[in-house]
Amino acid sequence: MKDGERWRRRSIRLLCYDYAAAGAYFVTIVTQDRAPILGTVVNGRAKCTVAGRMVWEVWSALPSVYPCVQVDTFVVMPDHVHGILVLAPRVMSDDEALEVISLPTIVGLFKSMTTKHYIDGVNTHGWPSFRVRLWQRNYYERIVRDDDALDRIRRYILANPAQWRR
Repeated sequence: MKDGERWRRRSIRLLCYDYAAAGAYFVTIVTQDRAPILGTVVNGRAKCTVAGRMVWEVWSALPSVYPCVQVDTFVVMPDHVHGILVLAPRVMSDDEALEVISLPTIVGLFKSMTTKHYIDGVNTHGWPSFRVRLWQRNYYERIVRDDDALDRIRRYILANPAQWRR
């Protein structure tokens, strides 16, 4: 093994898949060190902190930044978020260029925007600070293959707070 390869992380992305392709994607993004800074779970229901509400608002605003993106079922847990993003089919008229937006681009924007807002909250409102970064380096994604899978994932997301054990 070469020295530079020793610390290289293995990609969890599906090889040769176009992550700008239209369709639904199930995404899980985890806070660094699994810090429980986004909320609590009380009686099986997720309760957001102010920071968790900010995360919710940024997620909800993604379609205003990228009109080709729709947000579906979403939950903010104490140390992670689960959500479904839907990328619309690419449509291009003859006189306009097509901007291709991929899932990694959208998730990267979400992580950057929430990190910036969180740092502002630390500096102006005394939110708990974080070590090195707000989010873990990577994220989990699953390509939603059909309507049955979409329904199962929606149920999983909505039931996630009731399954919380910490």
